[in-house]
Amino acid sequence: MTISMIAAMSANRVIGKNNDLPWHLPDDFKYFKDTTSEHVVIMGRKNFESLPPNFKPLPNRTNIVITRNSNYQAEGAIVVNSLREALEEGVKHNEKEEIFIIGGGEIYHLGLAHADKIYLTEIDKEIEGDTTFPELDKGIWKETSRTHHPVDDRHKYAFDFVIYKK
Repeated sequence: MTISMIAAMSANRVIGKNNDLPWHLPDDFKYFKDTTSEHVVIMGRKNFESLPPNFKPLPNRTNIVITRNSNYQAEGAIVVNSLREALEEGVKHNEKEEIFIIGGGEIYHLGLAHADKIYLTEIDKEIEGDTTFPELDKGIWKETSRTHHPVDDRHKYAFDFVIYKK
């Protein structure tokens, strides 16, 4: 089983601001959807709550939500109290060979030790925010592919789709 993380981050490692994305990149949304569709996705409670109502739970995926609140309920999702439980549930419910950790910040920091692969959209701009993606040890994580996306009429910032593997 491959444990992957998928995220978009700015040049200064920002991934969020006020429990939302501080950018709008439609092709990154499509990349996320296409990459995670039909897979298990693991996320923290705040990340789940930040999803728009029409995307909660994320369609065509098994949604697993991590929270310390043992009474928390998330309609259409499996609720667990630790990353370990989330990964165990993910293995039980996954028909594919890959599970995705999709955030937020605390879950990425916890997940980094377990991950085998990272799909990272690297935005070519420093953007203000309050949540960051963990620093990657380049001695452990090796870039295996990079696809550039320039600024265009739908995308205010240039970015790269990058894949890292241990």
